[in-house]
Amino acid sequence: MSTVTASHPAAEGVVDWAEKRYLLVDDFVGIRQLLRESLRNLGAKHIDQAASGGEAMVLLSKTRYDVVLCDYNLGDGKNGQQVLEEARVRNLMLPSSVWLMVSAEKSVESVMGAAEHQPDAYIIKPITEGVLLTRLNRVWQKKQIFRDIDQAFADKDYLRAARLCEEQIAHNPLHAVDLLRMKAVLLLKSGDPAQAGAVYEKVLEDRDYNWARCGLAKIRMAHGELESARLMFQAVIADNRFYIDAFDQLALSFQLQGKTEEAFDVLGKAAKLSPNSVPRQRALGQTALKLGNIPVAEKAFRKCIEMGEFSVMKTVDAYLGLARVCGQKNDVKEAIRLLNAAVHQFGGDLVELRAKITEGLVYHESGDYRRARKSGDELELMLADESKQRPDAATCLDMATLLFAVGVKEAPVGLLCYVTRNNHDNVPLLEDVQKIFDKARMGDEGIALIKASRQEAADMMNKGVLLWKTGKVMEAVEWMRVARKALPHNMRILFNSAQILISWMQQTGYVRGLADEAIGVLMHVDAIAPGQPRFAQLMEQLALLAPVSGVVAAAAASEYEAANGAIPGVDAG
Repeated sequence: MSTVTASHPAAEGVVDWAEKRYLLVDDFVGIRQLLRESLRNLGAKHIDQAASGGEAMVLLSKTRYDVVLCDYNLGDGKNGQQVLEEARVRNLMLPSSVWLMVSAEKSVESVMGAAEHQPDAYIIKPITEGVLLTRLNRVWQKKQIFRDIDQAFADKDYLRAARLCEEQIAHNPLHAVDLLRMKAVLLLKSGDPAQAGAVYEKVLEDRDYNWARCGLAKIRMAHGELESARLMFQAVIADNRFYIDAFDQLALSFQLQGKTEEAFDVLGKAAKLSPNSVPRQRALGQTALKLGNIPVAEKAFRKCIEMGEFSVMKTVDAYLGLARVCGQKNDVKEAIRLLNAAVHQFGGDLVELRAKITEGLVYHESGDYRRARKSGDELELMLADESKQRPDAATCLDMATLLFAVGVKEAPVGLLCYVTRNNHDNVPLLEDVQKIFDKARMGDEGIALIKASRQEAADMMNKGVLLWKTGKVMEAVEWMRVARKALPHNMRILFNSAQILISWMQQTGYVRGLADEAIGVLMHVDAIAPGQPRFAQLMEQLALLAPVSGVVAAAAASEYEAANGAIPGVDAG
């Protein structure tokens, strides 16, 4: 793919606005007409308009626009922040597209809320034609420099994108800092924190950028240097009290240290600064609930539900969390109403399972032990159905907690051992497992069960690796298929399985079926735990194996998912 050089028209400040496609999103027809006339004066010919967030999403799903001017307040339904949020999540914008958020809103929470979803510019009304042209030119030129980098990023080819950043620095020194920032992010995604750290340190030699300090702190946190990371995040906040990412990362560092109260305090401050974030309100509610702070938990979960109504980030967690709050307030009727609403709105076996677990916990916490036991009995029947997929670790822990509480022993022990085998090297999660055993008065037994389950997972993984290293590659592939079936959420087993498949093809040549299997395994990993460093490395290796020039693993993955909708050799049951 070609890169933008200094001779590119965009780099010279010459932009042909006539043939670009534009979308104007504003609930006032007069504002849309004014913006339309301004664009026509620039020569624009192809201008679409939307009077609401819903209309905007319909148009965005049909057409790839070069420029979007979107108002923040759009009346009923989605606001501008939520339109941008969904466009980003659904990948409805071209890498070179420009998004200008337009608003009369000057409040900190509105500006920060919109900024979190990274518009290319935030323009305060009223807008003159001169201001519009200046901002469009400035942003467009910068976007063209990042066009090919963004495309490689969208393809999840992070290593190629990082190389493109380095190439662009030579051609566009004025944007060197932005390119270095992107390069560091890409190196982190590709599983090379040492090189990413070197980039951040290089930037900090010239100037004390908060984003570079945050980047270094994230690397230290990932390496387990939690106290050092905490101090760096706190220093960033002291320097800039509006740097919201530092708040979120500081809260995470406290959570990883088991300091729930400190994490709660930081999340509360972050939610006051930028309250219009569904994930942040959800995290605040869950942390408050864990601490037993019912008023804050209720407020956060209700805010989360309110904001989520028109957001692509809408999640069942807020409904389940608020139901738990209502249960602890002894408002069982409201709790059951929320659970029914969750099942109705979200549907699916997993949501029904989580709703049933929450129902049992609500009954138990409100003192209705008969109904709690009935919910437990129904969950036991669900677990006995081997055709049903086992849920994620957090849901398994909640289920085990309820089953122990209503007097069941064998089923929750099996669940906790299953979680341990699938997360045998996740120390914080295993500590949570032990706490559940302790609460059930099975502390010593839990220690032994966790140790045995960890060893079982390690033995399964090591057998496959040993077969591979001793040259018995076909046997290693077959064994790892067995291991994936038994432990479908074990990251190390999944990654090693994909690595063995790729290594086999590196030795014997590309085989479409094996490539599809490796892609399926990696897509499964990316679905259950996005952002894993080895994911990018293995996707890069797959891309190099593809026999057709220009075919990348991400494209093959999309093709596979569209055609199959399942993961070859992976049984999540």
